[in-house]
Amino acid sequence: MTEEILINVTPRETRVALVENGMLQEVHVERASRRGYVGNIYKGKINRVMPGMQAAFVEIGLDRAAFLHVSDIVRPQVTLLAENGEGMPTAPVSTPTPPINELVRDGQEIVVQVVKDPIGTKGARLTTHLSIPSRHLVLLPYSKVLGVSVRIEDESARARLKEVLGELLGETRLGYIVRTNAEGESREALAEDVNYLGKLWATVQENIDRSRVGERIYEDLSLPLRALRDLMQPSIEKVRIDSRETLERAQRFVKQFMPELGERVEHYPGERPIFDLYGVEDEIQKALRKDVPLKSGGYLVVDQTEAMTTIDVNTGGFLGSRNLEDTVFRTNLEAAQAAARQLRLRNLGGIIIIDFIDMVDQEHQRQVLRQLQKSMARDHAKATVYDMSPLGLVEMTRKRTTESLERQLCEPCPTCGGRGSLRSAETITYEIFREITRAVRQFEANQLLVLASPKVVNRILEEESVAVAELEEFIGKTIRFQPEEHYSQEQYDVVLL
Repeated sequence: MTEEILINVTPRETRVALVENGMLQEVHVERASRRGYVGNIYKGKINRVMPGMQAAFVEIGLDRAAFLHVSDIVRPQVTLLAENGEGMPTAPVSTPTPPINELVRDGQEIVVQVVKDPIGTKGARLTTHLSIPSRHLVLLPYSKVLGVSVRIEDESARARLKEVLGELLGETRLGYIVRTNAEGESREALAEDVNYLGKLWATVQENIDRSRVGERIYEDLSLPLRALRDLMQPSIEKVRIDSRETLERAQRFVKQFMPELGERVEHYPGERPIFDLYGVEDEIQKALRKDVPLKSGGYLVVDQTEAMTTIDVNTGGFLGSRNLEDTVFRTNLEAAQAAARQLRLRNLGGIIIIDFIDMVDQEHQRQVLRQLQKSMARDHAKATVYDMSPLGLVEMTRKRTTESLERQLCEPCPTCGGRGSLRSAETITYEIFREITRAVRQFEANQLLVLASPKVVNRILEEESVAVAELEEFIGKTIRFQPEEHYSQEQYDVVLL
């Protein structure tokens, strides 16, 4: 498998694309006006403790107060932490959690880290379990755990890494977790990361002491350097960057942390935009549509809502060559691969429901589920896939820390308000008739003027002329209709003259 990282830099926006075998798999966007906050550490102040929610709202200098749950607060004598797929810390595994009002109080200053960006109407999600990643390690300054990412499955490799890390740390009281991309790395590489993180943590401690409430104590790397830190693997053949300034920063970063891969980072000098050359722009546009065509003729329908994302699988024009069960099975197999790719590409997270086409054969169901799990294995975000339900639904979760691609690049339609549909011209017509009746009962007028979109006015004059005449006779007043080009289909005004 050939993999490449493409980095497109403009003054106000940076984009990173991960391409596997010529096909776009991931795209990340960072804008100068709206950089993400995940990984940043702030000195905050408890605004309000909510015992009923076992949470607190914290002021950290953002537009909205951030959310801190009781499970994300460091407590004394917590010695064991759970790991997620990338070896990052999650909620502590220990004794029962005490009530939040025993841990924090209103007005208290507190050092917190953002683990989830503000999404929709929700503020940022915080934790006091600080973690600072490097190329191969994650520093857990408030824990003593020495762990290895669960994605490193080879037991001998896990044992070696844990032994090397233990030797390097000696009597240190800081915790560390070995990241997935440390598999096979030398003792020297791990030693460099331990040294780097130790110096970085000393700087963070100095900033904690002198910072005021609402100030940022530590900021994560910029998007190009984060991409190199998190995505750069031996399997990456090339990293192509179209900005010389960013190239120089990337080369310095690679020289320090992954010198053996330095020759793979190169400048893209072409006149044609780098994303156009690799077809990335077209793939981004496709990722903003609901329908995803399959090669077989079937298609997916992806719907993102506040609560969850649903993916519906349809056979479309695929008729198969044997029988219905074979057609359904082959469509579902292809759909499982396509759905996994769309989740990565669109950066969809939270609860996800995939509605596969009903299959009678249980072996077919197992194979489709295995295909989905296999396709999700390359995803950098932690995902959990559950068994298929009797209705053919697969429930799964995928870790979400930032807005989806659609919500980063798009905004709700000003015409429909994000509903995805408009009230029909016929519906608006009858609303206007009701509004006219309501207005003449409340106010005195000689005649009425209705302003509406041309489509609605034309429909009233052509198809509802008899109804208008009957309405005029009923209210005893004349009604004039005036089309307004700038009115949307749902917009109208009834004016009394």
